Amino acid sequence: MSESIRRELRLPQPPEQVWLAIANRESLADWMYPNNFEPTVGHAFNFHVPPNPKAGFEGIVVRCKVLVCEAPKQLEFSWSALNLEGTTVRFLLEPDGEGTRLSFEHAGFDLTQPGIDHAYQGANFGWGKMLEKLATVLADSSTDHS
Repeated sequence: MSESIRRELRLPQPPEQVWLAIANRESLADWMYPNNFEPTVGHAFNFHVPPNPKAGFEGIVVRCKVLVCEAPKQLEFSWSALNLEGTTVRFLLEPDGEGTRLSFEHAGFDLTQPGIDHAYQGANFGWGKMLEKLATVLADSSTDHS
């Protein structure tokens, strides 16, 4: 059985501004992790998740590849780390008045595989925190440029 993590955010910024936050190496590092992302289909890149000694977490490298990159509408990339293989992360951006409705999905968690339930729970928690940080980074960048 395959599970997905889904979130929907309503952001006051226009899709073009949200796109810059999700499809730019420096912006991704602001709300996710250091990376070598390029907005090019087929580009292989990594996120470097830092250690958290308090949680007994040694840090990991997440291996990704850009699958879809349609500015400013859709970004999708593969996501593999440790024993988690074959999952995909997708961001869909739709205009919502003057703002943006961001639909997020991290799909492909095979909960029948050993250890994947733990990875799913960790990713569910992590994405919740990161997407909150995305909204904060966007709000901060909006006030910086006003």
